[in-house]
Amino acid sequence: MSLEYVKLPNDESARHFGLFVNGEILSIISLFKENNEIQFRKFATLIEFQGLGYGTILLKNIIDLIKKEGITKLWCNARIEKSKFYEKFNLKLTSEKFKKDGIDYVVMGQQFNN
Repeated sequence: MSLEYVKLPNDESARHFGLFVNGEILSIISLFKENNEIQFRKFATLIEFQGLGYGTILLKNIIDLIKKEGITKLWCNARIEKSKFYEKFNLKLTSEKFKKDGIDYVVMGQQFNN
């Protein structure tokens, strides 16, 4: 997608992370904090590197980081077809579903006991 498509009004206050291999960024994720919850958005891996575990490494590290920071909840708007991927990280499906740009989404999340 174009930069304008993925740009969000509150990007400046978000935290952005990337996974680099040999100086090339392969996977990215942005964290948006409100109260003591974090929503991750814009989680993506370059198409040619998908399925090789780079996104898994990045998301595992993000979960470890926010647990250490005392965050109480992590959540996302997951494409329904990708929900099994997020279930591997203990994110649970909710009943909240919606459609955006012809794509079906479900809200998924995980509570942390700190």
